[in-house]
Amino acid sequence: MTRVVTPRRRSAAGRLGVLSGVLLAATMAVSGCTGSALFGGGTAGGPAGAATSSAGGGGGSGVAPSGSATSAAGGASGAAPEGSGRVRGEFPVVSVGERIRLYAEARLSTMTLEQKLASLVMVHVGGADPAPLQAYLTANQPAGLLLLGDNVPGSSVQATALTDALQQSEGLGTLVAIDEEGGIVARLAEDGYPAADTLKSEPVASTNDAFAQRAALLEATGMTVNFGIVADVTADPGSFIFERALGTEAASAADRVAAAVEAERGHVFSTLKHFPGHGATAGDSHTSIPSTPLPLEQWRSEVAPPFAAGIDAGAELVMFGHLAYTAVDARPASLSPEWHRVLREELGFEGVAVTDDLLMLEASGVPAYADRTANAIAAVAAGNDVLLYNSTVDLPPLVASLAAAVRAGTIPASRVDDAALHVLTLRRELWVQQHPAG
Repeated sequence: MTRVVTPRRRSAAGRLGVLSGVLLAATMAVSGCTGSALFGGGTAGGPAGAATSSAGGGGGSGVAPSGSATSAAGGASGAAPEGSGRVRGEFPVVSVGERIRLYAEARLSTMTLEQKLASLVMVHVGGADPAPLQAYLTANQPAGLLLLGDNVPGSSVQATALTDALQQSEGLGTLVAIDEEGGIVARLAEDGYPAADTLKSEPVASTNDAFAQRAALLEATGMTVNFGIVADVTADPGSFIFERALGTEAASAADRVAAAVEAERGHVFSTLKHFPGHGATAGDSHTSIPSTPLPLEQWRSEVAPPFAAGIDAGAELVMFGHLAYTAVDARPASLSPEWHRVLREELGFEGVAVTDDLLMLEASGVPAYADRTANAIAAVAAGNDVLLYNSTVDLPPLVASLAAAVRAGTIPASRVDDAALHVLTLRRELWVQQHPAG
């Protein structure tokens, strides 16, 4: 049965997370709990009588001094020593997710505007030699790097050697992204696993199996983000996206998209693309701005379900296509605040929103999108967290232009903070996965 997407408010989890952070910060100030216990799961320092929280599974547990109260994952309150005449209150349990969020907020508070803006850009640096890629990371501190075929022309051993050499920042993982859909879009030579062209007509379990094998290959070669789950829907064999779509109608595509996300979970961050859906539009977004007059209500029932299913399955990123749904907004969705609202508020997505390659807008031939800087400013203001470039970009001038737009009020400073926090949270989550001991 086809799932119809209905508008919904964002869950209270995000709002409660912020409140938990405030409460925890207050608790730390009173109890003397140290930042190492909060962010890394190490021992909580402080005087006798301080409380130590153990979130369980996300780092080492703190050891409380004599006479202290320890709060375990079950939420038990610390009891005062018998006969002391004192009653101790309950201390909040800090989950792994909350610790990741709090770490990201702390890092954000130390960053300049320019550093925040640089952290929103992901570029491609060509070649299989890791030195230029590492030099770009060190000099610019971007969100991460996009690897294409020229970066990984050889075996998985060569690819692993490249990614092993890329280091960015203590405490934050390095986002190394790749387009690995399989089939006609595969960068790694060893990816011979089934892809959408055949998976769409096979049982859903086949999609899970294929993407599990693909995810294992990506993890083994050091890739951390896969721009590889096509959530578009089309039954038209003449469509640009037909061979890459996982289904010919909403329900079957949704099942396979969810299976692909579940298969990648814990191995590589999953990306759904090309929101709000390439299949409903005619044309190729690499060389034009494909458009459709499809009404929003029809989009909710016929196009949105695979994206909703992927989000519900835990996809960490959603890629915005340069696609115009003119009944909603004449602008491409990648530059549309309204489409970002739909993603966040109606589909409940709380992860990282990334543009498709922004250079595609320039290649569309539409005069309104010929200016690279204007496109970048519009993309951040619309709600994107990561600006993707399929080539090397001279970052300092772009960052300077974005910073000027913030200071002029064209981009709200709160929008930059929100975007940078999304990216920092994802990178901290990656670091925690890569350093399970804390």
